[in-house]
Amino acid sequence: MASPVPMVEIWRGPFLESVHNGHAVICDATGQIVEAWGDPEAIVLPRSSAKMLQALPLIESGAADAAGLSDAQLALACASHNGAEIHSVRVKQWLADLGLSDDDFCCGPQEPDDIPARNALIRANQAPCRHHNNCSGKHSGFLTLNRHLGGDARYVAIDHPVQKAVKAAFEEVTQEDSAGYGIDGCSAPNFACSVLGMARAMAFFAAADPEGDRRQSAAARLHRAMAAWPELVAGEGRACTNLMRAMDHKVAVKTGAEGYFVAIIPALKMGVALKIADGTARGAECAIAAILIRLGVLDAAHPEARKYVNAPILNRAGEVTGVMKPAEGFV
Repeated sequence: MASPVPMVEIWRGPFLESVHNGHAVICDATGQIVEAWGDPEAIVLPRSSAKMLQALPLIESGAADAAGLSDAQLALACASHNGAEIHSVRVKQWLADLGLSDDDFCCGPQEPDDIPARNALIRANQAPCRHHNNCSGKHSGFLTLNRHLGGDARYVAIDHPVQKAVKAAFEEVTQEDSAGYGIDGCSAPNFACSVLGMARAMAFFAAADPEGDRRQSAAARLHRAMAAWPELVAGEGRACTNLMRAMDHKVAVKTGAEGYFVAIIPALKMGVALKIADGTARGAECAIAAILIRLGVLDAAHPEARKYVNAPILNRAGEVTGVMKPAEGFV
């Protein structure tokens, strides 16, 4: 097994202060490796980077069309959102359309990452709700699928029809039997696979024909919805939102907890998956942006790209004290 390789360096003045190592794979539409760093076979949990795979059964089953879901709702089903008003209003309406309430979510309440939304709760002396949870869009999708399948209320149970459908789609698109699962922060199972398996899945999404079979059309709908609604997939100030806007809504990217990141690049029919070994978001954000620049789909000079690649590190006085940049030899 290959070790993770240096991907991102943090410099403070003339000193190399930190290094983020990781694994990354770029795949083409045939599932073959175009380029790889570290160990492509490393088995890890993709966490929220797998949300578009978890949303496939929502469309394939006919549940999305039966419920009349919009592209914005499909983007929310793939989201790790900030809990801002644009997210919570849509989630609450989605629940209402299903005839359900906040209590029907299996995810727990979460304080919004969006500062105005958080401050509004504080001023109103209100506790956070489950619809503020960053995964509430995914869970809205689960609830929609569950109603269609007629399952019981515990839709996150590993043996529930919803999660059986998710596992089947996950394994088929990654082309791997999952090595197992962990329970995510939102209480849903998160299935493990190799970094190569996720890159292969992202390449499938990138090459999916909107007029193709049920799975291909579902994959195309999902990645197009994500790219069209980047503010719903994450939120203002977030790397996912910033990068999708910088690439003119032509590429879908998605972060996952503990240093995971993926990209779906339809123009190249390529997919990218990467894992930063120490689990840091800053390392994953720099690494994915560097790969996107290497592939020619992100302009290195774009102001949003410069937030992550060769990004100046400022102190609280606004002075430049260092830089975050790709490690020498990576991309």
